[in-house]
Amino acid sequence: MKHINNNKTLSPEQREGVLRTLQVRFENNRNRHKDLEWKNVKAKLDSPAGGGKLWSLNEMERTGGKPDVVGYDKKTGEYIFYDCSPESPKGRRSVCYDRKGLESRTKHKPENNAVDMAASMGIELLTEERYRELQQLGDFDTKTSSWIKTPADIRELGGALFCDFRYGHVFVYHNGAESYFGARGFRGSLRV
Repeated sequence: MKHINNNKTLSPEQREGVLRTLQVRFENNRNRHKDLEWKNVKAKLDSPAGGGKLWSLNEMERTGGKPDVVGYDKKTGEYIFYDCSPESPKGRRSVCYDRKGLESRTKHKPENNAVDMAASMGIELLTEERYRELQQLGDFDTKTSSWIKTPADIRELGGALFCDFRYGHVFVYHNGAESYFGARGFRGSLRV
């Protein structure tokens, strides 16, 4: 199974490192959050409620997701982070959709699955709607694809959904939940 930090705490050095990385990314990608200020995001991350979320953001970063702020929910007062890596995060590829899909494989089982990995990181898989929102901010998954949260009725029949971006369009596809590919991972979201 791929390494997941079960401690869920960061050393002061790790904390400062991830905050610095997030700030640089935030400042270099203003198009993703035009009306937001880093000082407000950092204040939220520094608050007692933000502690565990910073660990999750570090996990997103550690697995290649390049998380960034993509919005602010005025109703809840939460900042919304998505994985903004150009391609599906490298540290989360070659995984089945979920545990049931993984367990159904009799040969060549991958090390993990997207649903369990996301849960262990404290993040949620992007839905189709969120995936389409992400694509409004740039071109993502032009060479890879990403599992997305699959509706229960599709999953009950053995399927799972994934998306990519080709020919200027978002495409939504299906596969058996037990399938996995070197160029398919998953993207997550986190509310802070």
